[in-house]
Formats: sequence, structure tokens, C-alpha cells
Amino acid sequence: MASMSSALLPLLLLCLWFYHVSGDEQGLWVVRVESLLPRPICSSPKVPAAGGNTLKVAHRRGPCSSFGTKPNPALTLRQDMLRVESLQRGLSGGAPSKGTQLQASQVSIPTRWGRPIGTGNYLVTVGFGSPRKDQTLVFDTGSNVCWIQCMPCAGSCYQQQDPLFDPSASSTYRNISCSSATCSSLDIRGCNSGTCVYGVQYGDQSTTVGFLVQDTLTLTPENVFQNFVFGCGQNNRGLFGRAAGLIGLGRDSFSLVSQTSQVLGGTFSYCLPATSSSTGYLTMGRSATSASYTPMLTDSRDPSLYSIALTGISLGGRLLPISPTVFQTSGSIIDSGTVITRLPPSAYAALRTAFRSAMSQYPMAQPLSILDTCYDFSKVQTIEVPTVVLHFDGGADLPLQVPGIFFVADISQVCLAFAGNGSPGDLGIIGNTQQKTTEVIYDLGARRIGFATKACS
Repeated sequence: MASMSSALLPLLLLCLWFYHVSGDEQGLWVVRVESLLPRPICSSPKVPAAGGNTLKVAHRRGPCSSFGTKPNPALTLRQDMLRVESLQRGLSGGAPSKGTQLQASQVSIPTRWGRPIGTGNYLVTVGFGSPRKDQTLVFDTGSNVCWIQCMPCAGSCYQQQDPLFDPSASSTYRNISCSSATCSSLDIRGCNSGTCVYGVQYGDQSTTVGFLVQDTLTLTPENVFQNFVFGCGQNNRGLFGRAAGLIGLGRDSFSLVSQTSQVLGGTFSYCLPATSSSTGYLTMGRSATSASYTPMLTDSRDPSLYSIALTGISLGGRLLPISPTVFQTSGSIIDSGTVITRLPPSAYAALRTAFRSAMSQYPMAQPLSILDTCYDFSKVQTIEVPTVVLHFDGGADLPLQVPGIFFVADISQVCLAFAGNGSPGDLGIIGNTQQKTTEVIYDLGARRIGFATKACS
């Protein structure tokens, strides 16, 4: 009996870590304050069986990453602002025309526009070449071109955790010619001695320039793809941390999901962990058996983004008084790389007012960057937090777990993880904080996006 009790104790503690209160107090979470903070050690929860298609996801700032970096809330929010500005600028006519040319000798790319990179929070490890060489990469639904840093880095390379990829050591490596249809499909391209040159600039001014190539990609031992097209970066600089490059999960032909669709069916999903001290997963070619779905829309200004129709927000079990037309004016996307959800100004004002009223028993703290609704929980052990549910077209709901409601700088500065846009017409974005612990499913074949809650810790 004693051994059984000791075995059940960790499970009991986990259940008590945070829990939902029903009955007269339905619509509230009762939360242990200490559970809001990441732990100093990494815990890896079990993930659903996926036939060998699942990769572990880790936050790059925390004990589950090999990078050895610690959380930096202020830097995260600054980078997040750059990403959002880039996304919104790109949908306001600031994107380059298809086929912008790079000169053969050019080591920088046009500065007027860039795809967003921002924080690059979440990492997966995959293999390139034959034999396989593992590379730890940022994955991003707001990007398309996949790339890694490659030897000999004729321009410059930033410091990364893994050894640089050596094309000469791979028996399956091939350059892509300038005259190919693949090269012509790039947004920004050039030519060097007959080899296609790619260029990507991100919204924070990070850049990568190099050769467009093909080689073997190994996602898992069961999923190996020959002739995978990616960028072999020769001149790379910016805020990529110590990641070796980037895996794009957008809807463009260069993305991972597009290039593997004939085998994996154009479906992927991920579950982002509750904190940086636990892991989540990225699964290719599989979706949850039980989920609620909303249509995957297409914005003609950038068809590679994942547009969805947010229709309302509930707080504490009650629908907030926000007209659905408020969300229709701006439009919305869901994005793995944006941290803080951006709402139309009037929608955010309604949420902020209701949230502050529900949390009025707790002392407020100083605002943190774009976050203006922050609390000091340093003198309490438990708190009551109103539930928040995002409602989407088609009847899909995204009920936020507690990690999806707050952005935590420290226990004395815990902030509502939403911000208002500057203009009613600015693009709305469902950020990755709100996606935590939910399996988000991207089914490109059926043109739908789904939510399966409580999928990872």
C-alpha cells in the first residue's frame, strides 16, 4: 500500500497543479501561483502515437533546449512587435513583387520588406544529407522557404549549436540551376555560376542568402524524403538564436508541408507546451481524432498565411459584447511564431475591461511593453482566473488553458497575453501563447484548421 501511494503522489500533485472549478463558480480556474512559472528541469510528457511521424518540440529558451539560454520577456516582446509589424506591413502592399532579382555578387537583399521571423520560439530537430546530419531548426507557419547554414559560409554565419552542414559530405546533395522552374518560383532570386541563389529577409531585418539546393531530408526514420528543396545559407545574420536555420510550414510550394504532401497528405499539427520546462510535439501527416474545426481561409494579399474567421470571445462563460463585424473588418490569421494575440482595438478594449473587473481583487503591476493589464501575485498562493474562449466560424471553439491566458515576466508581473492593434483594419493574429497545450491541426486538403484541447502539458 505504501508503494502504491508513493507511485500515485506525482499524479496527484500534477492534478492539483491547476484545475477547473465547477458548480456555482463555473467559468473560473483556480490556480496555484507557482504553477505559472517554468521549472528548472525539463519534463517530457507522453505524446500521441503517430506512426513515427512525430517530432519533439522544445522552446528555445528553457531547460528543454540544448541552447542553454534563459527566458528574456522584454526581448521576446520587442521581437514579437517586429514580427507583427512585418506581417501587417506585408498585407498593406509592402511585399516585393514575385521574382525580385539578386545580383550574383550581392551579399544583402532588398531592405524594404521581409517575411517575419520575430522570436523563433519553438524548435525541432531533423536530418539533412546522406549520411544524415541532425540540425535543430525553428519551425514557423508564417514562413515558407526552408534553409540551413552551410559550409563554407563564404559571406558570414552566426554561431549555431549544431555543426555546420557540409554539402561535400553528402552523397545526395545537388545544386538547382538558375534556369529551372523551381528557381523561377522564388520571391527573391539570383544566379551565381549557373546555380540558383535564394534570399529571404525577415521583418526584424534578419537575413539569409545562399544557394537553392536539394538533398535528402529525414524527419524520422520512417519518413525520408529525397530531393527536398531548401536553402543552403552562405550569408546569414540576425535573431535566429543558436538554431541552424528554419523549417517553413506555410502554404507556399517551398514549405515542408507542401513538399511532403504527396506522402503525408498535406496535414500537420503541433502542440506547444505549457511552459519552457516541458516539451510538445509537431506531427506531420496526422490529425487528432477529436477536434473542432473552422474553415481555412485564403487572403489574396498573402495566400501562404493561414487565415481564419474569429467571431467572438467569451470570458467567465459569458460572450463579450463585440460585434462579429469588428473581426471581419481586420481579418485574422493563426500563427506559430507570433507570441501575443493581436485583436481589433474595440475587441481588445472589451476583453480588457471584463478581465480587469473579474480580477479586481488582485493588485495590478506596471505594464510590460505592449501588455497593459498586469498583476502582482507575489503575496498570494492561489488565484482565481476567468476562463477565456475564442469562437470561430463553423462553431469551432478554442478554450484557453491558464498558460494561454497569461504572459509571465515573473510572479510580480503576470500579464494578460493579448494586445490591441493600432487600427481597426490591422490584421488580427492568434498568437502562440493562446495555442499552448492545444493540438492545432492544419488540414490543407480539407481546407480547415482544428483544435483539440489538453493535448500536451
